[in-house]
Amino acid sequence: MDELEKKTKAWVGDAVLALYAREWILAQTDIAVADRAAVFKSMTSNQFLSAMGQPTQVEADIGMVYEREGLQAAFDYMEERLLPVFKKQRRNQKRLGSWRDKIR
Repeated sequence: MDELEKKTKAWVGDAVLALYAREWILAQTDIAVADRAAVFKSMTSNQFLSAMGQPTQVEADIGMVYEREGLQAAFDYMEERLLPVFKKQRRNQKRLGSWRDKIR
């Protein structure tokens, strides 16, 4: 896949990731409405995606699954590969945040 094709797939993958993230966030009862934008930003950021590889490639992979197999398959792909990493990072951030509160 050449660079232009990769970027095109990544652009589509980014949109699919954004929809997945929004739907996942809305389904969570422990995320306050005021915190939704911050959670969305962290779930779709290049910093987060880099935990799974080069961000453009991660998004391109999502885009390719979407184009080959459809939206549900892309959602399943993210549920299996991205969501566990995101949840782990979120738990670690909460734990670190509570630790920081104790030493202040």
